[in-house]
Amino acid sequence: MSRVVVGMSGGVDSSVTAALLKEQGHEVIGLFMKNWEEVNDGPCTSEEDFQDVIKVCEKLDIPYYSVEFVKEYRDNVFAHFLEQYKKGFTPNPDVLCNREIKFDLFMKRAVDLGADYLATGHYARVLKDSEGRSCLGRGLDHGKDQSYFLNAVKSEILEKVLFPVGELQKSEVREIAARYELATKNKKDSTGICFIGERDFREFLSNYVPGKPGSFCKLDGTIVGKHVGAAFYTLGQRKGLGLGGEGEPWFVVAKDSDKNIVYVERGLEHEALFTRELWADDESWVGESPLKDKEEWSGTAKIRYRQEDQACAVKRDGSRLHVIFENEQRSATPGQFIVFYEGDICLGGAVMQRSGLTKWERKGHKWPLSHAGV
Repeated sequence: MSRVVVGMSGGVDSSVTAALLKEQGHEVIGLFMKNWEEVNDGPCTSEEDFQDVIKVCEKLDIPYYSVEFVKEYRDNVFAHFLEQYKKGFTPNPDVLCNREIKFDLFMKRAVDLGADYLATGHYARVLKDSEGRSCLGRGLDHGKDQSYFLNAVKSEILEKVLFPVGELQKSEVREIAARYELATKNKKDSTGICFIGERDFREFLSNYVPGKPGSFCKLDGTIVGKHVGAAFYTLGQRKGLGLGGEGEPWFVVAKDSDKNIVYVERGLEHEALFTRELWADDESWVGESPLKDKEEWSGTAKIRYRQEDQACAVKRDGSRLHVIFENEQRSATPGQFIVFYEGDICLGGAVMQRSGLTKWERKGHKWPLSHAGV
């Protein structure tokens, strides 16, 4: 029998994780993690979530504890998040939280409690390669698979990690929660960035990133409106632009952060949104790099969480990765992660820095700004 510490969020997935592990005969301990102090930032559900953890643990008759990493989260995750937004990038704090907090500091606290394993409610799997090393596999429910957000977790960490719900469909998880009559059985899944919750994103960000009004411009330089600051907009964005008029909806197709200009054009399929290549850095591989002994690797990748796998080839270009896709990619957003796969195995990821020529440029159009980043 192993002692397993379960990272419990107050949601149905981690609740069922604890229930399944106890059912399997493990000694289970629930551990709730608080990363955000909501006193000055409006409503937050951390206290409500902890109350749900208590209810579930008491129902399952397992001990529970709470741990706080508010300072560490602000220093190691939130500070980076703000720095990237100020530079005009669109970061993904969930990947950093998994790397810096959940599977580092939180895991160390689990070890302090005598854990043989740390378990979480992620929809992912720990698989073994031909040499017995731990790999990161997709969750069997591909609609809920969270391997994208775990791309920076190393193989040696996965040796001591369990993902029980990764073997299940979401519907099965709900059924198990109902069978155990857990308090979280009908709880709505959390969405969005954890420290923002249901709040308006732009309003939240404005507390930390000063607004700087500027112009919305078409690619021919025509001014079509005013914005509140280039940092508040992201490539491919449609909602929240405040631009109307007859015709298709407006979309952000580029930003010039130095000049504080946001470029927009009409249409979901505008050619300025599409590219066949990009460059990425800050790479992190679960195991060995697929480029370790070769000049080029071919497989698939995602440039956003919900995207279907895209065939691509990857090679080195100095300190960066150069990724060339088989098909056009829409809105390859600087600051977001590109995550690489080989079948059902997540190999790792990197942070997108800039894209190559857009489909619009390849037809001979001239870009009105430097295309060396955002």
